[in-house]
Formats: sequence, C-alpha cells, structure tokens
Amino acid sequence: MWGLKTYIKPYWKYVILGPLFMVFEVFFDLLQPKLAAHIVNFGVVGRNFQIIQHTGCMMVLVAFLSLVTGIGCNFFATRASQNFGADIREVLYTKIQTFSFENIDTVKAGSLITRMTNDVVQVQNFMQIALQGLVRAPSLLIGSVVMALIINMRLGLILLSTLIILIVVLVLLIRFSYPLFSNVQEKLDAVNTRMQENLAGIRVVKAFVQSDYEIKKFKQVNRDYTDISIKAARFIAINSPIVTFIMNACLVAILLYGGNLVWVNSVQVGDLVAFINYVIQVLSSLLMVSGILVNVSQANVSAKRIHEVLATKPTMESMEKEEDSSILAKHIKFSNVGFSYSRSTEAKDLVLRDVNFEASRGEAVAIIGATGSGKSSLVQLIPRLYDVTSGSIEIDGKNIQDIPLLELRQNIGMVLQESFLFTGSIRDNIAFGKSDATQEEVEAAAKIAQAHDFISKLPNGYATKVGQKGINLSGGQKQRIAIARALLIKPSILILDDSTSALDLGTEKQLRDSLKSLMKENITFLIAQRISSVIQAQKILVIDEGSIVGSGTHKELLETCEVYQDIYRSQFGRQEASYVQQQTF
Repeated sequence: MWGLKTYIKPYWKYVILGPLFMVFEVFFDLLQPKLAAHIVNFGVVGRNFQIIQHTGCMMVLVAFLSLVTGIGCNFFATRASQNFGADIREVLYTKIQTFSFENIDTVKAGSLITRMTNDVVQVQNFMQIALQGLVRAPSLLIGSVVMALIINMRLGLILLSTLIILIVVLVLLIRFSYPLFSNVQEKLDAVNTRMQENLAGIRVVKAFVQSDYEIKKFKQVNRDYTDISIKAARFIAINSPIVTFIMNACLVAILLYGGNLVWVNSVQVGDLVAFINYVIQVLSSLLMVSGILVNVSQANVSAKRIHEVLATKPTMESMEKEEDSSILAKHIKFSNVGFSYSRSTEAKDLVLRDVNFEASRGEAVAIIGATGSGKSSLVQLIPRLYDVTSGSIEIDGKNIQDIPLLELRQNIGMVLQESFLFTGSIRDNIAFGKSDATQEEVEAAAKIAQAHDFISKLPNGYATKVGQKGINLSGGQKQRIAIARALLIKPSILILDDSTSALDLGTEKQLRDSLKSLMKENITFLIAQRISSVIQAQKILVIDEGSIVGSGTHKELLETCEVYQDIYRSQFGRQEASYVQQQTF
C-alpha cells in the first residue's frame, strides 16, 4: 500500500481532517462511561436527582457531538478514498495505453481488467477504512485501556493479559490468511479472462453449438474461485467469534473479581459499571481491528498487483521527438529481419526468418502465403506493434526504433484482419484517427473505401450508431469503414491486412481502382488470400513458414515460384479464376 501513497497526496486536507474528526469522536465516546459512573456513584447511590439530570444532559450533548464528528469523519474519508481510487484507475488506464502487444500478451487482458476494477476497489475501500477505523480502533482501544487502568489497576491487569492473548491469536490468523487472498485474486483473473474470451467469441460458440462446453469450462474456473474464496472466508469468519469468546471470558472474570471488590468496598458500583463499559469498548475496537487487519491483507495483495502494472516497463521504447523527425516514407527497407513472439532467437521459435526486401513510394507491395506463414506478423513490425527480434527495418535510411513512436504511427494507416469498430457513430469511427476531420473529409475517405453509398442509405447516415464491435453491420461494411478510417489520416504508409476478405469481387475491384491514385503518394502493403487481390501489385512477396520464397510480379512468380504456383492452382477453377485471367499484367 505504501507504494501508492503518491496518489493520496492531492487530497491531504481530507486525509488530515477525516482522522482529526475521528479523534474527537473517540474522545466523546470515552467520556460516556465516565459520565455514567458519575451518575451511579453520586446520583443514584447518593439519591441526588440534580446530579442525574445535569450529568444526563451532559451525556446527551456529548452523544450529539460524537454524532457530528463521526459524520464529518465519514464525509472527508469518503472524499479522499473515492478520489484516490479514481486517480489510480486513470493512471492504470494511461499506463496500459503505453503497453506494447508483448506487454499485454504477458499480463493478459482479463488480469488487467481485474486489477483496474476489483483490485482498485480493494485499495479504495481500505483507504476509506483506514481514515476511519485505523484511527478509531487503536484510539478507542488505547483510550479504553487507559481509562480502565485509571479506574482500577487490578482489574486492568486482567484486561491487559487478555489483550496479549488476543494479539497473538490475531497475528497468527492474519499470517495464515495472507497467501489465500493472493490466490483469490489470481482465481478471479481466470474467471474474468474466461468471461472476456467467451463474450468476444459468442458468435463462434453459438455457431458451433458449444454453449455446454463453454459452460463446463466456466464452471471449472468459477468453482476454483469459489473454493479459494470459501477457504479465505473461513479465516475471516473465525476472527469475530474468537475475539468475542476471549473478551467475554475476560468480562466474566472481571465481573466475578470486580463484584468481590464492590462487596468489600474496594471499588464503587459506578466505577465497576464504567469499567465494564470500557471493556465492551475494547471488545468493539478489537473486532474492528481484526476486520481492519484482514482488509490490510487483502488491500496489500491488491496494491502489489496494481504496483506490478505501474512498474511494468513497456517493452517498446520510443525516442524523443526531434524537430526534423517528420517522416516522408520515400523508401522502406527490411534487412535480415527475424521475429519471435517470445523474443527467443532460436530457429524453432522464429515466426519470421531473414526477411529482406525494399519498397519505394508509389509502390504497392503485396504479401501472400498460407495461413500462419507470418504475413500479419511481418506488417505488424512496421508500426512497431512488435519489435524485431533481429535485423532492422529502416524508413528513409533511418531505423524505425530511432523514430519517435508517435511520429511513426501517425504516418501509418493500418487496417487489421479484424475490423474492430467502437461504440459510437459511423462518423466517429471513421474520424477515430483524426478527430478534427471535417464532414467533407470523412465522406471523401468513405467514398474511396466504397462505404459512402451504403452509409448514405442508412436511416441516420453517418450519425448511425454502431453497436458494440459493429454488431449491427455486416463484415464487408465493417471492413470498408475500417479502410476509410485508415485513409482519412492520409498516411505515408498504408497497410491493408487481408482487409477485403469480406468484399465481393466487384466491390473489391472498385476499391482497388479508387486506391490507385492514392497509392502513388504512399507505400502500400497488401495482405490477401486471393490471387485476384494482389495481381496488379508492382511487387508480390510470397511467404512460406516465415521466409520469403518468392518476389516479383504476378507473371514472374507464375514462372519462377513453386509456392505461388501452388496457390494459383489451388484457386484456379473457382469463381474468380476467369477474373484473374482477364487482368492485365
């Protein structure tokens, strides 16, 4: 928890005022038994109604002041803790935005969600409790013990002996329960990860009628989480009964011994009543302390998990922006590029091996190959979604790792395999990379992407709301919106990663024709499965098992590259075969 102290500093006034009000509340609570003893000793025993009346009014006033200070403490503690939690969530979210794909692959999205929600709530609740209970419980405990000792030292020794026993018991309980809370959060990570994966792939689950299978998998992780939660709850549950039992035993001993002292006139009745009240206050504060100690253990685990995220260094470092760091992207060069998701340099782990090629402005580079050959991995290296494991990528003769990351990505338009759309309007999705774009710019990009016609036919046009992940649009419509989003920023490098797979041949041809003029102003990378999609590219790279096994035009590759010939033969005779043969090389 101490590692998160920075985020409470902006609210130091509330942090001071909350405990201060609590100190006053405890002070007033400690006065009540003393006032009650005064009533018994001098009012009841002495049969003096005036003392009873006057002291009774004092008790009402003290109770009211205790109420006011308690409300004040709760107000300031709530303000501090809620703002504290909100700031940590914002910092976590900002930190996650700096993570590379490799960081996210390592930590897992489900775990990050748990840390931003459940773990933040744990430390937030602890802060609320700390500003109230961590002041009240110790203050009330110490104050009650001191007041009890002042009343009678012999009775006080019984109370002190009991406290020593209780402290030992509580320390042992917390020591054994701490590892359980860590396991609870890990199992909760698994539940969230399973939920996230299932909801993201719900269509696949329904299509393959695998709901029962997914339910079984969820039941397993849910049962694991439930079992460890129950185990942890057992330690929490036995805290209160143990404390209550020991304190009640102490109370019985005090009543027996104290009653004897009253009998021999060594202690006044009112003092014994006050002493018993202080013992009850000690019991109350101890129950509070035991609960706080459990919360400390839980919050400490959560704080550690939060700190792990905040302390994680992005695996991708970015250079500081320089005045002359603008990218023209006239030329790009891959030199002996090797890549592994595990960062291993062993041949068996490499997804890409010894990739070498060059491309210049105005050139369209198509990449084709079997599924899993490394096509998408190759283009993801250009905007540094991942960093190369070996070799280098240069733009205009400068290593991309020496180019500020923001500057690099602002000049690259990328359409990923999955056309992800955000909740909001179609216009917002197209203008995602350029929020200040005019309506004319948005429509111009949509027209090039062959999206304007279908958008215009929608009831609300560009203001049409997009459901979560574009649920209310077809695959082809989502792809065209994603392409328009990439085109709007007028990138120096355009990457289309199998982004026309959901389009019919006619629409794809119209799109390709409309892109011709734009391709003269940038370097374009096209990943496709269909020969028809890459036939007009000036350069086609054929990738097989992570290596480039062929490079050239469609005509050249048909003569020289066996892998390309196999791909062509596998597609020959399909609906698009005649279309392919009609193309001009």
